[in-house]
Amino acid sequence: MKILVLNCGSSSIKYKLFEMESKEVIAQGGIEKIGMKGSFLKLTLPDGQKVMLEGEILEHRAGIEYILGVLLSEKYGCIKTIDEIKAVGHRVVHGGERFNSSVLITDEVIDMLNECIELAPLHNPPNLKGIYAIQELLPGTPQVGVFDTAFHQTMPVYAYMYGLPYSLYEKYGIRRYGFHGTSHRYVSRRACEFLGVPYEDQRIITAHIGNGGSVTAIKNGKSIDTSMGMTPVEGLIMGTRSGDIDPGVISYIMEKENMGTKGISTLLNKFSGMLGISGVSSDMREIEEAIEGGNKRAIMALKTYCYRIKKYVGSYAAALGGVDILVFTGGVGENQASARKAVCENMEYMGIELDEELNDSVRAKEVVISKPTSKVKVLIIPTDEELTIAKDTVEILNQVN
Repeated sequence: MKILVLNCGSSSIKYKLFEMESKEVIAQGGIEKIGMKGSFLKLTLPDGQKVMLEGEILEHRAGIEYILGVLLSEKYGCIKTIDEIKAVGHRVVHGGERFNSSVLITDEVIDMLNECIELAPLHNPPNLKGIYAIQELLPGTPQVGVFDTAFHQTMPVYAYMYGLPYSLYEKYGIRRYGFHGTSHRYVSRRACEFLGVPYEDQRIITAHIGNGGSVTAIKNGKSIDTSMGMTPVEGLIMGTRSGDIDPGVISYIMEKENMGTKGISTLLNKFSGMLGISGVSSDMREIEEAIEGGNKRAIMALKTYCYRIKKYVGSYAAALGGVDILVFTGGVGENQASARKAVCENMEYMGIELDEELNDSVRAKEVVISKPTSKVKVLIIPTDEELTIAKDTVEILNQVN
C-alpha cells in the first residue's frame, strides 16, 4: 500500500511517498517559494542524488499537481498510475481541543479545522489548502489529518491553564496546547522499543530541539506537560522565536517602539531567539562557527539557549517525580554534541551521566549516549514524523474499511 504524506506550509510543501509493507520511502522532496519568484521543486532520488526542478508555482493546488506529475513521470517517477496512492496523510498543526487523535478527513472535520484557524492563523490555512487540493486532484482518495497538538491533549487541566480570567479560556480557548506532538510521540515510543522497556511504564523527557524547539514530559505513555503554549512561541529559545518572556516586556516594547500587534508578533516570531541574541544567524551551524571565532554574543546565545532547555528538563523531572529516559531529537538534538553536553552537564544529582566521548562522536543515529552507570538513559533518536503520519493513515483506513 502506498501512502502519500503532505506537510503544507505557507509557501512550501514537503512530501514523502511510503510503501507501507516495507515502510520504505520511495519518493520524497519539497516545493519552496510558492507564489514567489524562483519557486522550485527539490527531490531526492533513491541513490541520494538531489534534483532541482524550477517552475512557476503560484499556489498550493498547482504545487501538489506538480508533485503528482513528478511521481508519475518517466524520468523521476515511481508509480505508473495515480490510483496506486491509496490515501494521503496530512500534517495539521492545530486541532484545538476538538482532536485528541488522528482522524479521517470528512466535511465535518474540515468545518472544525476552519474553526481552529484563529488558533493557528499562519499554519492551519495552508494545511487546509493541501486537503482541498487533494479533494480536487484525487477525488475519492481517503485523507487523514494528524495533529501536532493531539498528543498533548492528555495534559491535566492544571498543566495547560494560564493565570488569566477563566472567562477568556471559555470564550477564546486560551490555554496551553503544545506542538511537535507527532515527533514527541514517535521518539518517546521508539526510545522504549530501542531499549526494550515497556512504554506505558516509563517517565520520559523528550527534547525536540532545532530551529523550532519544545520539551515534553511523558508519563506512562501520555504527555503531561510541554513547553510550547497556545502558540509555538512559548517555551524554549528557538532560531527566531523568543520563547518564554515576561508579558510586561511586550507592552513595554510596543510603547517604546510605537509598535502595533502585528509588529510585535513579527518581532517575537521572526527576529528574536538565537538570531536576535547572537546577531549572527538562526542557524546553529553558523553560530558555532562564530563561537569558534570568539564571537561573544554567539557564545552568550548558545549558553542561554542550552540553559533554557536544562531548566525545562529539571522542571519536568520534578513534574514526573523522577525521570527514566531523556531523548534528544530534531536538527540540533540529533547533530550538535555541544548542546547535548551543555544540557546534561552537572545533572549527575538527577541520575544523568553523559558519556562525553561517545556524545562527541555520534550524530543523527539511534544510540544511547549515557554511561552504563547512569540511572537515566540518555538517547539520540532521529525523529520521523512522516512515518508516524503514514502509519496513522493506514490505521485509520483499517478502522473504516
